[in-house]
Parts: sequence; structure tokens; C-alpha cells
Amino acid sequence: MHGEQERAFVEYVSARRTAWHREAYLLCGDGHLADDIVQSAATVLYRHWRRARAADNLDAYVRRILVHKYLDEVRRSRLRTWLTPAPPERPAPPSGDVEERDSLRAALARLPRSQRTVLVLRFFCDLSVAETAATLRCSDSNIKNHTSRGLAALRRVLDVDHTAR
Repeated sequence: MHGEQERAFVEYVSARRTAWHREAYLLCGDGHLADDIVQSAATVLYRHWRRARAADNLDAYVRRILVHKYLDEVRRSRLRTWLTPAPPERPAPPSGDVEERDSLRAALARLPRSQRTVLVLRFFCDLSVAETAATLRCSDSNIKNHTSRGLAALRRVLDVDHTAR
């Protein structure tokens, strides 16, 4: 890729990198892993830039890559053996209302991966049921089911957390 195409790629990635990182962070709950997911997605996008630019919705195309990279990482992590006695310390997540953000992140982490992924795409990325189904390559009814169950579980978890205080 040369010239105008490379410039367009760099501009596109530069404008959206922060949003991609937030989405990846919400999916996986780990800033370093989110960095890796975004980098892998950007690499795939670079390799397929011509085809990606021809897509009807470039943001949806990239979001699908992000989700698939996240799912690949989940599958890979099951196979990995950690050789350290304790995990390394994590840096603080992005600023905001710390208590609220931490309780929401913890509640999301307690959900099954499929429900967490659907909720992040539907409510953080503001995708419709159809767009989420297209991103995950499943039926609309599957998305509605995961959304309903995920929101119910999230409410239970958040209610338990708030009553425990």
C-alpha cells in the first residue's frame, strides 16, 4: 500500500484507535490485552485495506475484526499456562466515576462471554440488534436472547453488589 491509500489508512486508524481500545477493554477487562486486540485488528485491517474500504460500513467491518480478535484471544488463553506465581499488577483503567465504573466492569466480568460481548456491542457501541447479529454472525433472536439474559444477570449482579455495601 502506498501514497493515498496509506494516508487514508493512517487517518482512519488514528481517528478511531481510542474508541477501539475502549471497546476492546470492555470486552476483555484488561488494558494490555485490549492494546493487543486493537493492534491485531489494525494489522488485519492494514492487510485487507482495499477490501475494507469497499465495505458498506467500514466501522462495522472493523468492529467485527475486533470481536473476532477478542474471541481468538479468549480461545488462546485457555491453552496458555502462566509461569509466574502471581499475575502482574494492572494499570488503572481510564478515568471517570471510579466506583461506578469498577462495579460495572466487575459485573460485566461475571457474565458469560457471549452475554458480555452482546451487551458491549449493543449498549456501548450502540449497535442495533441486526448490526450486532451481523457482527457476530448469528440470528437476531440469538442477540435478543443474550441481551435479555445478560441485562437480567447484570441487574442481579449490580443489585447484589449494591445491597452488600
